[in-house]
Amino acid sequence: MDSISADPKTDVYFVGAGPGAKDLITVRGRDIIARCDVIIYAGSLVNPALLDYAKSDAAVLNSARMTLEEVIDAIRKAVCEGKTVCRLHTGDPSLYGAVREQMDALDGLGIHYESCPGVTAAFGAAASMDLEYTLPGISQSLILTRMAGRTDVPETESIESWAAHHASMAIYLSTGMLEELSSRLIAGGYSEDTPAAIIYKATWPEEEYHYCTVRSLAATAAEHGIRKTALVLVGDVLSGHGYEKSRLYDKTFSTEFREASQDR
Repeated sequence: MDSISADPKTDVYFVGAGPGAKDLITVRGRDIIARCDVIIYAGSLVNPALLDYAKSDAAVLNSARMTLEEVIDAIRKAVCEGKTVCRLHTGDPSLYGAVREQMDALDGLGIHYESCPGVTAAFGAAASMDLEYTLPGISQSLILTRMAGRTDVPETESIESWAAHHASMAIYLSTGMLEELSSRLIAGGYSEDTPAAIIYKATWPEEEYHYCTVRSLAATAAEHGIRKTALVLVGDVLSGHGYEKSRLYDKTFSTEFREASQDR
Protein backbone atom coordinates (compact mmCIF):
# COMPACT_ATOMS: atom_id res chain seq x y z
CA MET A 1 0.00 0.00 0.00
CA ASP A 2 1.20 3.51 -0.80
CA SER A 3 1.78 5.86 2.10
CA ILE A 4 -0.42 8.93 2.45
CA SER A 5 1.00 12.25 3.56
CA ALA A 6 0.07 13.39 7.03
CA ASP A 7 -3.02 15.60 7.09
CA PRO A 8 -3.96 17.89 9.98
CA LYS A 9 -7.59 16.84 9.79
CA THR A 10 -8.99 13.55 11.09
CA ASP A 11 -9.58 11.09 8.27
CA VAL A 12 -10.99 8.14 10.21
CA TYR A 13 -13.12 7.88 13.34
CA PHE A 14 -13.37 4.65 15.35
CA VAL A 15 -16.82 4.94 16.91
CA GLY A 16 -18.42 2.79 19.58
CA ALA A 17 -21.98 1.99 18.47
CA GLY A 18 -23.08 1.06 21.99
CA PRO A 19 -24.71 -2.20 23.08
CA GLY A 20 -27.58 -2.20 20.58
CA ALA A 21 -30.31 0.36 21.20
CA LYS A 22 -30.27 3.08 18.56
CA ASP A 23 -30.35 5.86 21.14
CA LEU A 24 -27.54 4.45 23.29
CA ILE A 25 -24.81 5.73 21.01
CA THR A 26 -23.07 8.83 22.34
CA VAL A 27 -24.03 12.24 20.96
CA ARG A 28 -20.49 12.55 19.61
CA GLY A 29 -20.73 9.16 17.90
CA ARG A 30 -24.09 10.03 16.33
CA ASP A 31 -22.72 13.32 15.01
CA ILE A 32 -19.66 11.60 13.52
CA ILE A 33 -21.89 9.14 11.66
CA ALA A 34 -23.97 12.03 10.36
CA ARG A 35 -21.04 13.84 8.76
CA CYS A 36 -18.90 10.97 7.44
CA ASP A 37 -18.79 10.07 3.74
CA VAL A 38 -18.04 6.38 4.23
CA ILE A 39 -19.28 4.13 7.05
CA ILE A 40 -17.74 0.72 7.63
CA TYR A 41 -19.82 -1.04 10.28
CA ALA A 42 -19.42 -4.35 12.08
CA GLY A 43 -22.21 -6.34 10.44
CA SER A 44 -24.75 -8.11 12.62
CA LEU A 45 -23.03 -6.89 15.79
CA VAL A 46 -24.14 -3.29 15.19
CA ASN A 47 -27.80 -2.34 15.06
CA PRO A 48 -28.41 -1.30 11.42
CA ALA A 49 -30.87 1.32 12.69
CA LEU A 50 -27.81 3.39 13.59
CA LEU A 51 -27.22 3.86 9.88
CA ASP A 52 -30.35 6.04 9.86
CA TYR A 53 -28.10 8.78 11.26
CA ALA A 54 -25.93 8.71 8.12
CA LYS A 55 -26.36 11.25 5.36
CA SER A 56 -28.23 10.01 2.32
CA ASP A 57 -25.21 9.85 0.02
CA ALA A 58 -22.87 8.08 2.47
CA ALA A 59 -21.31 4.84 1.24
CA VAL A 60 -21.97 1.97 3.66
CA LEU A 61 -19.81 -1.15 3.86
CA ASN A 62 -20.41 -4.24 6.03
CA SER A 63 -17.08 -5.37 7.52
CA ALA A 64 -18.51 -8.80 8.40
CA ARG A 65 -17.81 -9.72 4.78
CA MET A 66 -14.35 -8.12 4.68
CA THR A 67 -10.82 -9.07 5.73
CA LEU A 68 -8.57 -6.69 7.62
CA GLU A 69 -6.72 -5.92 4.40
CA GLU A 70 -9.96 -5.13 2.60
CA VAL A 71 -11.08 -2.80 5.40
CA ILE A 72 -7.78 -0.92 5.36
CA ASP A 73 -7.80 -0.71 1.57
CA ALA A 74 -11.34 0.70 1.59
CA ILE A 75 -10.26 3.31 4.13
CA ARG A 76 -7.15 4.18 2.13
CA LYS A 77 -9.13 4.66 -1.08
CA ALA A 78 -11.71 6.83 0.66
CA VAL A 79 -9.07 9.03 2.27
CA CYS A 80 -7.24 9.41 -1.06
CA GLU A 81 -10.53 10.73 -2.47
CA GLY A 82 -10.75 13.29 0.33
CA LYS A 83 -13.53 11.44 2.16
CA THR A 84 -14.01 11.00 5.89
CA VAL A 85 -14.55 7.48 7.24
CA CYS A 86 -16.51 6.22 10.25
CA ARG A 87 -15.37 2.79 11.43
CA LEU A 88 -18.40 1.75 13.48
CA HIS A 89 -17.71 -0.95 16.06
CA THR A 90 -20.06 -2.68 18.49
CA GLY A 91 -20.11 -1.57 22.13
CA ASP A 92 -16.89 0.25 22.96
CA PRO A 93 -14.08 -0.18 20.41
CA SER A 94 -11.45 -0.67 23.12
CA LEU A 95 -13.04 -3.94 24.28
CA TYR A 96 -12.76 -6.94 21.92
CA GLY A 97 -12.90 -4.51 19.02
CA ALA A 98 -9.75 -5.59 17.10
CA VAL A 99 -8.98 -1.89 16.63
CA ARG A 100 -5.27 -1.88 17.49
CA GLU A 101 -4.37 -3.80 14.34
CA GLN A 102 -6.37 -1.36 12.25
CA MET A 103 -4.75 1.64 13.93
CA ASP A 104 -1.28 0.21 13.36
CA ALA A 105 -2.05 -0.26 9.66
CA LEU A 106 -3.33 3.32 9.41
CA ASP A 107 -0.22 4.58 11.22
CA GLY A 108 1.84 2.90 8.49
CA LEU A 109 -0.14 4.79 5.85
CA GLY A 110 0.06 8.14 7.64
CA ILE A 111 -3.71 8.28 8.05
CA HIS A 112 -4.91 10.28 11.05
CA TYR A 113 -7.64 8.72 13.20
CA GLU A 114 -9.51 9.39 16.43
CA SER A 115 -11.60 7.23 18.75
CA CYS A 116 -15.06 7.86 20.17
CA PRO A 117 -16.04 5.66 23.13
CA GLY A 118 -19.26 3.70 23.37
CA VAL A 119 -21.38 1.89 25.95
CA THR A 120 -20.29 -1.72 26.30
CA ALA A 121 -22.81 -4.58 26.66
CA ALA A 122 -22.06 -5.10 30.36
CA PHE A 123 -23.33 -1.61 31.13
CA GLY A 124 -26.28 -1.89 28.78
CA ALA A 125 -27.23 -5.13 30.53
CA ALA A 126 -26.87 -3.53 33.98
CA ALA A 127 -29.22 -0.73 32.93
CA SER A 128 -31.82 -3.17 31.58
CA MET A 129 -31.65 -5.31 34.71
CA ASP A 130 -31.31 -2.46 37.26
CA LEU A 131 -28.02 -3.90 38.51
CA GLU A 132 -25.17 -2.37 40.48
CA TYR A 133 -21.99 -4.40 40.02
CA THR A 134 -20.17 -2.83 42.99
CA LEU A 135 -22.33 -3.32 46.07
CA PRO A 136 -20.52 -2.56 49.35
CA GLY A 137 -19.90 -5.68 51.40
CA ILE A 138 -20.35 -7.96 48.37
CA SER A 139 -18.09 -6.85 45.53
CA GLN A 140 -16.15 -3.72 44.70
CA SER A 141 -14.71 -4.99 41.42
CA LEU A 142 -16.07 -5.91 37.99
CA ILE A 143 -14.10 -8.34 35.84
CA LEU A 144 -14.66 -8.16 32.09
CA THR A 145 -13.32 -11.29 30.43
CA ARG A 146 -13.98 -14.10 27.97
CA MET A 147 -13.37 -17.80 27.47
CA ALA A 148 -10.60 -18.91 25.16
CA GLY A 149 -11.93 -19.74 21.70
CA ARG A 150 -10.50 -19.07 18.27
CA THR A 151 -8.51 -16.35 20.01
CA ASP A 152 -6.48 -17.56 22.97
CA VAL A 153 -6.63 -16.13 26.48
CA PRO A 154 -3.38 -15.93 28.50
CA GLU A 155 -3.08 -18.71 31.11
CA THR A 156 -2.76 -16.06 33.82
CA GLU A 157 -6.23 -14.79 32.87
CA SER A 158 -8.09 -18.09 33.12
CA ILE A 159 -11.72 -18.20 34.25
CA GLU A 160 -10.60 -20.12 37.33
CA SER A 161 -8.15 -17.40 38.36
CA TRP A 162 -10.80 -14.68 38.06
CA ALA A 163 -13.42 -16.79 39.84
CA ALA A 164 -11.13 -17.05 42.85
CA HIS A 165 -11.76 -13.36 43.54
CA HIS A 166 -15.54 -13.87 43.94
CA ALA A 167 -15.98 -10.47 42.29
CA SER A 168 -18.72 -9.51 39.84
CA MET A 169 -17.97 -10.89 36.38
CA ALA A 170 -19.21 -10.07 32.88
CA ILE A 171 -18.15 -12.80 30.47
CA TYR A 172 -18.21 -12.01 26.77
CA LEU A 173 -18.03 -14.22 23.67
CA SER A 174 -18.61 -17.47 25.56
CA THR A 175 -22.23 -18.48 24.92
CA GLY A 176 -21.24 -21.57 22.95
CA MET A 177 -19.14 -22.94 25.83
CA LEU A 178 -21.46 -22.65 28.82
CA GLU A 179 -20.99 -26.19 30.18
CA GLU A 180 -17.25 -25.63 30.28
CA LEU A 181 -17.70 -22.12 31.65
CA SER A 182 -19.81 -23.42 34.56
CA SER A 183 -17.27 -26.11 35.39
CA ARG A 184 -14.39 -23.66 35.36
CA LEU A 185 -16.22 -21.06 37.45
CA ILE A 186 -16.97 -23.72 40.07
CA ALA A 187 -13.40 -25.04 39.93
CA GLY A 188 -12.20 -21.50 40.55
CA GLY A 189 -14.24 -21.05 43.69
CA TYR A 190 -17.80 -20.00 42.90
CA SER A 191 -20.43 -22.27 44.44
CA GLU A 192 -22.88 -24.02 42.12
CA ASP A 193 -25.74 -21.84 43.35
CA THR A 194 -23.94 -18.52 42.86
CA PRO A 195 -26.37 -16.16 41.07
CA ALA A 196 -25.83 -15.77 37.33
CA ALA A 197 -27.68 -14.41 34.32
CA ILE A 198 -27.68 -14.71 30.55
CA ILE A 199 -28.49 -11.57 28.56
CA TYR A 200 -29.26 -11.97 24.87
CA LYS A 201 -28.65 -8.87 22.72
CA ALA A 202 -28.65 -6.40 25.61
CA THR A 203 -30.72 -3.24 24.84
CA TRP A 204 -31.73 -4.41 21.35
CA PRO A 205 -35.49 -4.55 20.66
CA GLU A 206 -35.29 -8.35 20.95
CA GLU A 207 -33.36 -8.28 24.23
CA GLU A 208 -34.11 -10.97 26.78
CA TYR A 209 -32.44 -11.86 30.04
CA HIS A 210 -32.78 -14.84 32.32
CA TYR A 211 -31.58 -15.29 35.90
CA CYS A 212 -30.10 -18.63 36.83
CA THR A 213 -27.15 -20.06 38.77
CA VAL A 214 -23.59 -20.85 37.77
CA ARG A 215 -24.50 -24.54 37.47
CA SER A 216 -27.61 -23.94 35.33
CA LEU A 217 -26.09 -21.57 32.75
CA ALA A 218 -26.09 -24.09 29.89
CA ALA A 219 -29.55 -25.45 30.71
CA THR A 220 -31.00 -21.93 30.87
CA ALA A 221 -29.52 -20.99 27.52
CA ALA A 222 -30.81 -24.20 25.93
CA GLU A 223 -34.28 -23.69 27.40
CA HIS A 224 -34.55 -20.27 25.76
CA GLY A 225 -32.75 -21.10 22.52
CA ILE A 226 -29.83 -18.76 23.17
CA ARG A 227 -26.76 -19.83 21.21
CA LYS A 228 -24.83 -16.61 20.51
CA THR A 229 -24.81 -12.81 20.93
CA ALA A 230 -25.24 -13.11 24.68
CA LEU A 231 -23.41 -11.91 27.77
CA VAL A 232 -23.00 -13.95 30.96
CA LEU A 233 -23.06 -12.24 34.35
CA VAL A 234 -21.91 -13.93 37.53
CA GLY A 235 -21.75 -12.83 41.16
CA ASP A 236 -23.65 -12.33 44.37
CA VAL A 237 -24.59 -8.78 43.35
CA LEU A 238 -27.20 -10.38 41.11
CA SER A 239 -29.23 -11.36 44.16
CA GLY A 240 -29.72 -7.69 45.02
CA HIS A 241 -29.61 -8.19 48.80
CA GLY A 242 -27.16 -8.64 51.65
CA TYR A 243 -25.16 -5.52 50.84
CA GLU A 244 -24.08 -2.62 53.03
CA LYS A 245 -25.32 0.91 52.41
CA SER A 246 -22.84 3.38 50.95
CA ARG A 247 -21.01 5.60 53.42
CA LEU A 248 -21.24 8.45 50.92
CA TYR A 249 -24.82 9.23 51.92
CA ASP A 250 -24.55 8.13 55.56
CA LYS A 251 -25.51 11.05 57.82
CA THR A 252 -22.74 10.06 60.25
CA PHE A 253 -20.09 10.27 57.53
CA SER A 254 -18.36 13.57 56.74
CA THR A 255 -17.42 14.49 53.16
CA GLU A 256 -15.82 17.48 51.49
CA PHE A 257 -19.30 18.93 51.01
CA ARG A 258 -21.18 17.82 54.14
CA GLU A 259 -20.43 17.57 57.85
CA ALA A 260 -21.46 14.45 59.69
CA SER A 261 -24.63 14.77 61.72
CA GLN A 262 -24.31 14.34 65.47
CA ASP A 263 -27.86 13.04 65.58
CA ARG A 264 -27.47 9.28 65.79
